[in-house]
Formats: sequence, structure tokens, C-alpha cells
Amino acid sequence: MEYFAEGSPQTVIDDRRAGELLDGMLSQLGPMRRVLLVPPDITRLAGGAGGLTVMLYERLKACAEVVILPALGTHVAMTAHELGVMFPGIPVDRFHVHDWRRDLVRLGKVPADFVRQVTDGRLDFPVACEVNRLLVEGGWDRIISIGQLVPHEVAGIAGHTKNVLIGAGGQDTINRTHFIGAVCGMERIMGRARSPVREVLNYMDTHFTRRLPICHVLTVRAVDTSGRLVTRGLYAGDDKACFLRGAELCRQVNVSLLDAPLRKVVVHLDPTEYRSTWLGNKAIYRTRMAIADDGELVVLAPGVEQFGEDAEIDRLIRRYGYRGTPHTLRMVNQNADLAANLSAAAHLIHGSSEGRFRITWCPGRLTREEVEGVGFGYGDLAPMMARYDPAKLMDGTNTLPDGEEVFFISRPGLSLWAAKERWAGNSELRTEN
Repeated sequence: MEYFAEGSPQTVIDDRRAGELLDGMLSQLGPMRRVLLVPPDITRLAGGAGGLTVMLYERLKACAEVVILPALGTHVAMTAHELGVMFPGIPVDRFHVHDWRRDLVRLGKVPADFVRQVTDGRLDFPVACEVNRLLVEGGWDRIISIGQLVPHEVAGIAGHTKNVLIGAGGQDTINRTHFIGAVCGMERIMGRARSPVREVLNYMDTHFTRRLPICHVLTVRAVDTSGRLVTRGLYAGDDKACFLRGAELCRQVNVSLLDAPLRKVVVHLDPTEYRSTWLGNKAIYRTRMAIADDGELVVLAPGVEQFGEDAEIDRLIRRYGYRGTPHTLRMVNQNADLAANLSAAAHLIHGSSEGRFRITWCPGRLTREEVEGVGFGYGDLAPMMARYDPAKLMDGTNTLPDGEEVFFISRPGLSLWAAKERWAGNSELRTEN
């Protein structure tokens, strides 16, 4: 059932109103003694889930034991400082670290024939449903998943079951769902409520996790005309209805359609959120449909110091590089280490321009040799930051003093940018139940 649904392209939901909506949901859920909260990690800081998690903790702590499992997926664990930034006031001992390789329970498998059906025959393998042991063995009265609905390169639109089944999922689930998304084509998926990966997640939800007492709290966030980040929608429920309602608003406020492809795009990655190309390649995912053939993407990344969030994935990125789909699929077929880490292979596909435009990475703590070694162009951060100063550029089109025109993006994780000609046939979400 749906607990609340509120939002529109003009709505602004402040903390007071968000608290009222959460109070209404908690009254419907009834008394609880043990509650698990599953928010995203600091790489989703802009999604507003941190504040909602704090609100829920403050409302529940007097009557229930509350444990928090950040949905790390493959990401590194949050530091105490990051926990304090995203979840101010919640004691550190309330948090549990998700281990996507080891601390798991297998609930079942999505059969290969279902995967073959939803991928139009592109792939033919089963996908295990593995989740953190804490979800299954914690004896929870309620598991509350909190996350943002936003265009996503793997699921189409992030949030809802993805937050639990991938964010708190195991390596087979993560590896194979990411590979499904990559092979089926990122441009065909992003911004859609229905996608091959979402169908796989829905299968897992119906057959394996429905018995868990999971409900979802979903945000839709956008930037207003003054440049302020606001909450346009809040949705909650224990079925798909809340996702489908929120996904429609997400499409309206988080997809920016452009009249013509862009010749040059400059993206700034906040060092608080982005320390790796694994995360920072959002700059590529979210702009790939906006950039003209032979155009250029410049990524200003002062906090980036590594390729993968995981040591093994970092090694694989360094070995195989971002060299396009045909090369990556050949490497999967020829190399057992990449075949055993299909999420890394998917990431290599997502992070390539497929030779269509140039990508210039300007990292704070990776060398020219490292960056060029994985197939990107290299830019020296200091002079590039001076030329494309994030403090002076406005989001959107800017003309520099020497006449160069650039399209600047300060929050690549918030939206999807696409030229109308590349969005043709992808303009409407399919929201079938």
C-alpha cells in the first residue's frame, strides 16, 4: 500500500512538511520494537535521504532499537566524519557496514529464461538474489529503505528495490544486473521506470524478498530557478505504486532535454562525494546523450584518487581500461578475472564514449600515466580549474572571455542531460504494473 504521495514540478517540500508525512507513515505502520533503516551512502548526499534518516531515527529511538545499514553496494565504507556529515546526531555505533562479497544470504535465483526474455535474447544466465544477512536475520518489525529517484545507468531510475537488492546486495546480484544494463544499452535504459534490470529486481521482490517487512521512502530532488536544491516529491509505500508515481515526477524534473547536441561540456565533481572514477564517471553516464559527435567532456575532479572503490575492481580498470563495448566484451570472453567481475566490465562500458567524443579527466590525485593508461585524455587540474572555475560558471551555457562556449554541470548525479534528437523514442516512461 501507499503511505503517502506528494509532489509536482513546482512543489517544494521542506523539513517541516517531510516530518509530517513521515509521522503519518509511522502511525500507519504501528508499534515497532526493532527497525532497520537502509539509506544510501555519502555518494548520494544530494538525494536528501540523510535528513530523512535522521528524522526517522529521532522519532523511533525512544520506542525501538534502530540499526542503520547504508546501502554501499560496491562502495567503500563511510568514515566517521562522513557519517556525521550525512546523518548528524546519530551515534556511530548505530551503523552497520555492508560487505558485498561476504556477509550475505542467498534467497534464490532469477531463472535464465526470464533474463533471456527481458533482455530480448542478449543474455542467458541466472541471477542470484543475495542480500546482506542483517536484512534476513535481524528479526525486524520493519525495514525502511530511504532513497532518491533519479535517472540511472543500470536500473533506468534508481531507488526503491534497487536500494535494497543492489545497495545491500551481493556480488552475483551486483555483477550480473550491472552487466545486463550495460549489454542492453545505457541510452535505452536511463530515465525509464521499466528496464531489463528493473524487471529482474521486480522478480526478486515478488519471489524472494516480499516476505521481508520492507517499505520505501523515496525522494525526487531538483534545482530551483535560484540554484537551490529542493525536494519536489516524497513518496512512500510497500509496493510498486510509490515507485511508479515518483518515477513520473523524476522524468519531469530530472531529465533535461536540449535542442541541439553540445560541443563542449564541463562537469565539476564535488570532492566530498567523488573519490574514484567508479563514482565520478556519472559525468559521462549522465551527459553521453547530450554531447555531439567529436565533442569533448572535461571532468574536473579534485577529490579523485583511484579508479575503483574496491581494490580488485581498481586493478581490473587499470588492466582493461575504458575502451568501449566491443573491446570490453572480448576481454570478458577471454579473461577469467573480468568474467568473474561483471560489474567492473559493465562500468568499463558505461565509462566509455564508444569513440564518439573525447573525454578529458582532470583528477586531483591520479597521474597522467594512470589516466591515459585507462584510455582517457588527461588534463592538469590546476590550470583547468582556473580556466573553468566552478565558482564563476553557472549551470548551463557559459561563454568565456575568449569566446569559448561551454555547458557547465555542477551536480552530475542529480539529472540526465540529452539532446532531443538522441532522446527520440525514449520520451515517455512506461509505467505498467
